[in-house]
Amino acid sequence: MKRYLGLDVGDRTIGIAVSDALGLTAQGVETIRRTSLKDDLARLKTLMDEYDTTSLVIGLPKNMDGTEGERCAIVKAFFEEVKKAVPESDAVFWDERLSTVAAAKSLISADVSRRKRKKVIDKMAAVFILQGFLDSGAKG
Repeated sequence: MKRYLGLDVGDRTIGIAVSDALGLTAQGVETIRRTSLKDDLARLKTLMDEYDTTSLVIGLPKNMDGTEGERCAIVKAFFEEVKKAVPESDAVFWDERLSTVAAAKSLISADVSRRKRKKVIDKMAAVFILQGFLDSGAKG
């Protein structure tokens, strides 16, 4: 089976999650603090090598009415840069509406402090994005 990396791409951070080898569960990996595109892509490539995958599930921040706005264009442009750095990479864009909200509720219910939530929220959003993809059976 192949593994997937889930990405929650933001302006300041990129939340990263990885699937298990069977493609059943998603686990949080880290939050990349964005510094430069070159450094961001280098770290992502390192993670892709570490988890032996070129398959990405990237959260697509659609508007609540399902349309794609400026943020979606930014996320897709980021993948185009990934594709230049790792030509063999492929991506599924996954509707991420409310993934950050769900991640925040999950952390609050687990009684995680506000300070700690801030540090892990993007990673948790990536877990929700990837888990939604895995649960859908879309990996076919």
